Amino acid sequence: MDMFDDTLTSYLEGTCDAEPELLRRINRDTHLKETRPHMLSGHYQGRLLSMLSKLIAPKQVLEIGTFTGYATLCLAEGLVEGGHIHTIDINAELQDRVLSYFAQSPFYENIHYHIGDAVAILPGLTGPFDLVFIDADKKNNHHYYELALEKTRPGGLILIDNVLWKGKVVDKAADSQTRQIVELNEKLTDDDRVDKLILPVRDGIFLLRKR
Repeated sequence: MDMFDDTLTSYLEGTCDAEPELLRRINRDTHLKETRPHMLSGHYQGRLLSMLSKLIAPKQVLEIGTFTGYATLCLAEGLVEGGHIHTIDINAELQDRVLSYFAQSPFYENIHYHIGDAVAILPGLTGPFDLVFIDADKKNNHHYYELALEKTRPGGLILIDNVLWKGKVVDKAADSQTRQIVELNEKLTDDDRVDKLILPVRDGIFLLRKR
C-alpha cells in the first residue's frame, strides 16, 4: 500500500520550501551510493522535521539513527543559539562521509555525532531534550522510546518514524517485523504519559508530546 504516489509527492514537494543545496546533494549521493536510499527522510519529510524543530525552538535535540545525516541537518535548523543535537548511529562505515556533510553546514559546532549502540550511549547523554527523532532499527524502538522519554522534558516532542510500515500495519497476516511495529503502536496508543497522533507522511510518523 503506497501512502503517496509520485504525482502527489511531487506536488507536496513543490508547495513546501525548497530543499537546501547541501541537503539536495546528500539526497542525490545517498541514492547513488547506498543500497537502501529509502531510509533517507527526503525533501518533504525533511521540511516537516525542520518546521517542527523551528516551532519548538529546541535547545537540546536527540536523534537515534543518523544514516547519511539528512534528517540531522533538518532538525538542526530549529536550534536556538547555543543549542545542540546529539545523533547516534551504529554504522561506522558512513562516519567519514557524514562528518564531511556536517562540516559543510552552519551547524557543525552544534552537532554531536555518536557511533555505537544507542541503548548503551543514551544513558550517558545529559538532557533534558526538547525534541527527539527515532528512526533506527525497528526491533529496538520500544527501548529507544523508553530511554528517550525519561530524558525528554515535559512538553517535549518525540517523533518515531515508519510506524505505518507501507500500510502493512493493517495487514492481518503481518510478518514478524510488522507485528513489532504494530505492538509498539498499540503500546503508544495506551501510554497515558504522552499525547499522541500519527501523521500519514511517507511511511508514517508518530508524534508524541510528553505530558
